[in-house]
Amino acid sequence: MSEYSDFKQELLKNPAVKAEYDALAPEYDIIQAMIDARKEQNLTQKELSLRTGITQADISRIENGSRNPSLNMLKKLAKGLGMRLRVEFVAESTAQ
Repeated sequence: MSEYSDFKQELLKNPAVKAEYDALAPEYDIIQAMIDARKEQNLTQKELSLRTGITQADISRIENGSRNPSLNMLKKLAKGLGMRLRVEFVAESTAQ
């Protein structure tokens, strides 16, 4: 296990840290899905920008977590990636 993984696991033992971490999970899921889809297609942020009309700076901000994309922006990103956007509500008992 890496030092980061060990550090993260230690921090998550704190209930307050764990609650904040869990609260941010949907944002990080969106970020990771976007990065994964872009990289799977070997696209740069600039290339995705050209496909979507979203500035490269905004794509960078979304990917680094400093900008929350609107639903409309997520639709544009999905279309630019040749994908469709799907949003789900999952029961707490089955959420991971």
